[in-house]
Amino acid sequence: MIISMKLGATKQEVEHVCQLLREFGYKAHTIQGEERVVIGAVGKLENKQQVMDSIESAPGVESVVAVSQPYKFVSKESQPGKTVLRLDGCSIGGAEFAVIAGPCSVESEQQILSTAEAVKKAGATILRGGAFKPRTSPYDFQGLEEEGLKLLRKAKEKTGLAICTEVMSAEDVEMVAEYADVLQVGARNMQNSTLLKRLGKTNKTIMLKRGMSATIKELLLSAEYILTSGNPNVFLCERGIRTFETYTRNTLDLSAIPALAELTHLPIIADPSHGTGKRSLIHPMSRASVAAGADGIMVEVHVNPEKAFSDGAQALLPSEFDQLMQDLKPYLEIWKATRKAAQASSLVAQA
Repeated sequence: MIISMKLGATKQEVEHVCQLLREFGYKAHTIQGEERVVIGAVGKLENKQQVMDSIESAPGVESVVAVSQPYKFVSKESQPGKTVLRLDGCSIGGAEFAVIAGPCSVESEQQILSTAEAVKKAGATILRGGAFKPRTSPYDFQGLEEEGLKLLRKAKEKTGLAICTEVMSAEDVEMVAEYADVLQVGARNMQNSTLLKRLGKTNKTIMLKRGMSATIKELLLSAEYILTSGNPNVFLCERGIRTFETYTRNTLDLSAIPALAELTHLPIIADPSHGTGKRSLIHPMSRASVAAGADGIMVEVHVNPEKAFSDGAQALLPSEFDQLMQDLKPYLEIWKATRKAAQASSLVAQA
């Protein structure tokens, strides 16, 4: 169950509720949100209604909601409205469509600065770039590490774009958080519980990518690790899954976008670059992602894909990215109208 405390609830009132839950045999997980404290209770199901009635009558409690899903905090049952994440100059999950763009790897100062200026001009809201690169082969380029993070900071200072970059281990979280606005959990680390729990101790926005063979339920349970550890600032990324198809790098599961929207309040974006691995398919799959209701897309852009240190085949030239942004405009007009209508409908339902 999820217990929402009233605005202004005291620490003593929160601890009293947690103590009650423990006495009833439940484990209490507390998250401090921007406006209120939310407590998740996990445990035995006997006498649940009696427990809910008792908790609801406790001082400082606003509401108690039973959650049937194994993931509690990320479930739409716990928060019917959509989470909106605020970053420098943009948001994810609200009325603004997020566009994350940039190279797979940070390779040099000139490369990342020129790419950042190009994607900013075309309309991107967040700059991506890998300073740490998990690669299939140990002989491939592994990233510039902290030097790459410093170059990303320079790009932010020059363009004002928020920065999204991958963190690969719990030991690196503090260092990456010093430079980045969004910490990316890559597909290979989606079920790295040690990393997820460490990210839950930060207040940074986390982008959690779906594992290449992960189910929707497994993705949501991975997000639950971060939220139960104390960080509610999470959004999800559908980046393609491994199937029997060999023509594309992965199979972009567009059905996961509306499916996730039915199950969770967390924002969901799509990655058509990794989802297909083919430059020619990024445009149509980006349009399809908008139509499916994604809250944004992440696209790889490189000033010279032929000489990219990694994933050049799936990177757009800046001119191609600019054309993509132009092509998306009519689709985004419909997206905005649909989003506005959904918000109005939600307000009517709440009234």
